[in-house]
Amino acid sequence: MLAVPNPMKYLLGYDIGSSSIKASLLNIATGRCVASVTSPKKEMEITALQPDWAEQRPERWWQEVVNATLQLRADHDFDTALIAGIGITYQMHGLVLVDKDGEVLRPAIIWCDSRAVDYGNQAFQDLGQQYCLDNFLNSPGNFTASKLKWVRENEPAIYERIHKIQLPGDYIAFKLTGQLQTTVSGLSEGVFWNFKQQAIAQELLDYYGISSALLPEVVDTFSVQGQLTPEAARELGLTAGTPISYRAGDQPNNAFSLNVLQAGEIAATAGTSGVVYGINETMTSDSRSRVNSFVHVNSTPEQPKNGVLMCMNGTGILNSWLRKVLGDISYEDMNQLAAQAPVGSDGLTFLPFGNGAERILENRQLEAELRGLNFNQHGRVHVARAAQEGIVFALNYGVDIMRQSGVQVRKVRAGNANMFLSPIFREAFVNSAGVELELLNTDAAQGAARGAGVGAGIYASTNEAFNGLERILTLEPTAELQEQYQAAYTRWQSILNQIVPLPTTPRHVIQHAF
Repeated sequence: MLAVPNPMKYLLGYDIGSSSIKASLLNIATGRCVASVTSPKKEMEITALQPDWAEQRPERWWQEVVNATLQLRADHDFDTALIAGIGITYQMHGLVLVDKDGEVLRPAIIWCDSRAVDYGNQAFQDLGQQYCLDNFLNSPGNFTASKLKWVRENEPAIYERIHKIQLPGDYIAFKLTGQLQTTVSGLSEGVFWNFKQQAIAQELLDYYGISSALLPEVVDTFSVQGQLTPEAARELGLTAGTPISYRAGDQPNNAFSLNVLQAGEIAATAGTSGVVYGINETMTSDSRSRVNSFVHVNSTPEQPKNGVLMCMNGTGILNSWLRKVLGDISYEDMNQLAAQAPVGSDGLTFLPFGNGAERILENRQLEAELRGLNFNQHGRVHVARAAQEGIVFALNYGVDIMRQSGVQVRKVRAGNANMFLSPIFREAFVNSAGVELELLNTDAAQGAARGAGVGAGIYASTNEAFNGLERILTLEPTAELQEQYQAAYTRWQSILNQIVPLPTTPRHVIQHAF
């Protein structure tokens, strides 16, 4: 039930991914998605000028936002004046630099770029590991602050021209509203936030020689952050003055879209990267910073809530690569191929790394490996299945770390999208991790639309925003399949441990009393 009668009929959500841009239109009364468009039809290019670099042009993201919106209008006849709010979700950790005129100074350094690893590792040592974990809940690692330090050291002429830095979603919001802003959740994802002091991480900025004046104005995640400018409205074919009322990184937003807002609740996604994200109300961190904590979308100073994020880079990107190698076949055809091979792929093992530094492996940059290949035994079906199983096993490896960090992982919610569309992937995930899986009829763009409804005051609470959210499928592990997948996972782990030896000291959780 809506808090107050409202003549506005729609909410619009944008998902700014590294592969594509998605726009979804939500009917406020029913809570259902009435139209959805993805642009471009083929995945956007990621430029790697050097090994382990990854860049994209923010201007391309904007152009695809325009294209998706125009296509949405062409596909679904609606009055744009009836859009009550616009929400944005975006690929996390990216660095966008703009000058005083709002012009982009260089391509964005995106989430899977590894060039700043050494800067972050050095900061972790020099500032003190305990200090960083106590205050930032993370190593500075390969996050946005460290990427900015790389620019300062390696591109000083560009650095001198920076007026403000932005995350990818901040840039799209700027194109919509003309306002240079960010959120506390966004600052935390860049390791610009001190959790203990509830303030900007000035110590890290000082260490890196970065002025806090480069950070944008901070606004609330759920709030009217600006209105659609006449210029943007003309490009998009929308109505000027429409409020932009929500922005969040892709993983906090994915959790929100699945109604994962309380401690003990878990969200998962398996797009270009794979993520398991749990809510924690205590200030805990992994002593080796293999999983990371960020301010969740519904966190307040009075009731802080953090999202504990386990990220594995080589997920959908491996599946995408393999699809092309197998002859540019469809993902559905790949799933049918994988289903023809047995659990464990007859001993064929895929390590799905090779897409930048992996946090769960302490920022090591490994290459993907296919082990146990027998020319007389294995074919396309085994490779297709081994790839999906390898991705699941890498995710499960990260889930084990989350559990060691004090996060309860028993029931996982995911959107019916990306690799969770694969029955093989779902089966392997459930039985490897020993969890119940709920698939819901939502995606990131719909979550952003619901968030816009909260921020614009259409919904009196987050609970009201989930009208129309329904469970599509529930899957539970079975004893027989668990035994088979555990054997395959054990083999996968043993191969990984040959490359990344297990630590000699016990793993432990650092708990911070604030």
